[in-house]
Amino acid sequence: MSSVEQIDRAPEVVVDCLIIGAGAAGLVAALSAIEGGESVLVLERDGVPQGSTALSAGLIPAAGTRWQAALGVEDSPTQFAIDIMRKAHGEPSLDLIVLVTRTIGPTLEWLADRHQLPFSLVDNFTYPGHSRYRMHGLPSRAGRELIDRLRAAAETAGIDILCEAHATTLLVDRANRITGVRFTRPDGSSDDIGCKRLILACSGYGGNPALVARHIPQMASATYFGHVGNQGDALNWGEQLDGATRHLGGHQGHGSVAHPAGILISWATITEGGFQVNAKGERFSNEASGYSEQAANVLAQPDGIAWTIFDARIADIAAQFEDFRNAVAHGAVLEAQDIAGLAAGMRVPADALIATFAEVATAKSEKRTDRFGRSFAGVPQLVTPYRAVRVTGALFHTQGGLVIDDHARVMRRDGSVIDNLFAAGGAACGVSGADASGYLSGNGLLTAVALGRVAGLAKC
Repeated sequence: MSSVEQIDRAPEVVVDCLIIGAGAAGLVAALSAIEGGESVLVLERDGVPQGSTALSAGLIPAAGTRWQAALGVEDSPTQFAIDIMRKAHGEPSLDLIVLVTRTIGPTLEWLADRHQLPFSLVDNFTYPGHSRYRMHGLPSRAGRELIDRLRAAAETAGIDILCEAHATTLLVDRANRITGVRFTRPDGSSDDIGCKRLILACSGYGGNPALVARHIPQMASATYFGHVGNQGDALNWGEQLDGATRHLGGHQGHGSVAHPAGILISWATITEGGFQVNAKGERFSNEASGYSEQAANVLAQPDGIAWTIFDARIADIAAQFEDFRNAVAHGAVLEAQDIAGLAAGMRVPADALIATFAEVATAKSEKRTDRFGRSFAGVPQLVTPYRAVRVTGALFHTQGGLVIDDHARVMRRDGSVIDNLFAAGGAACGVSGADASGYLSGNGLLTAVALGRVAGLAKC
């Protein structure tokens, strides 16, 4: 259990900047802090850095970048901020949205120039809620490559990453100012390390069933697709220090995780013209509203199962992502030359599936909004051969957390700041509002990378 302990004497070994968590937020913070001349140590509970970043698609939204300009995409942080606020129903802090949307573009260009991360723009489909092409990723379009390249950059920069070091206790002085951290090793031994400032980059609480049941009860039975180490340590520490919290029900779900393979299926399968049906072969919602809120819709179906249906053209688009290629290799993607054959492979009623296909085709040809509120204007028809993947809804990560100021310092409930405690990524309250419907694609890595940069550059 994460705890806070008051001590009279600071630990003997002290670093300028101590970071808990070696995911994207922690490593970007470390690379930023060492550039500012600080001594840096990162504590990572796993054997190698991975965290939620490794499980993600590794795509980071940014506006006004040189990659957009090279492809003629006109965008700006202001337009990005408008999209975020619209998707989150006006709930997030405008100051925080402005901070991350202005920070993220220059940060990606810094990572590319200074640390040789070869970003490029995804320019063949638009993610739900984004008005422009603004997803940036590495060649594999996989989070594993992102975390591996950030780790390599940290090693090149001479940053010490202490793995298998599970931070359990924040050490504070009589004024509740952070003086260090106690961590344990796999053999049960522990050590204290002092710091002048501490950055919490240990994500949210998605891996803690009790906290999920308390704050997101509708997802209590969902498959958890995040990192098991996301136990809510930052939230617990912050609350013990009288830290302010906000939007603890905010989260990213996903309505298209292959079952039982447990492989993420790109939402391009929907945005490019696909749809979802349940075990009866019937549609049940507006899939285009967003993959995050679709998780609860899928889980509400019999056995929490649905089918994502698309075609070969869409499969070719999705194949740029390593996860989708893995799903194909795993045998999770069915293929059929006609609807009846697809229904047989899915084991759903053929007449119902044929009727569903016909209803969607009519909506597309008439360019109208259907009975679920989904607009099919300009959406291409599906053509044979068809594809289908059996999916379930999943919880990826939480979006609520500790309230921070514009330097990423943790704020107390009375509005003051803990001047040497910072939070980034899932440890901080993000920009997705109070529930899943406010999540805009990429918000997780947006706040991880942008706030990691802000926290790393900050001073006490």
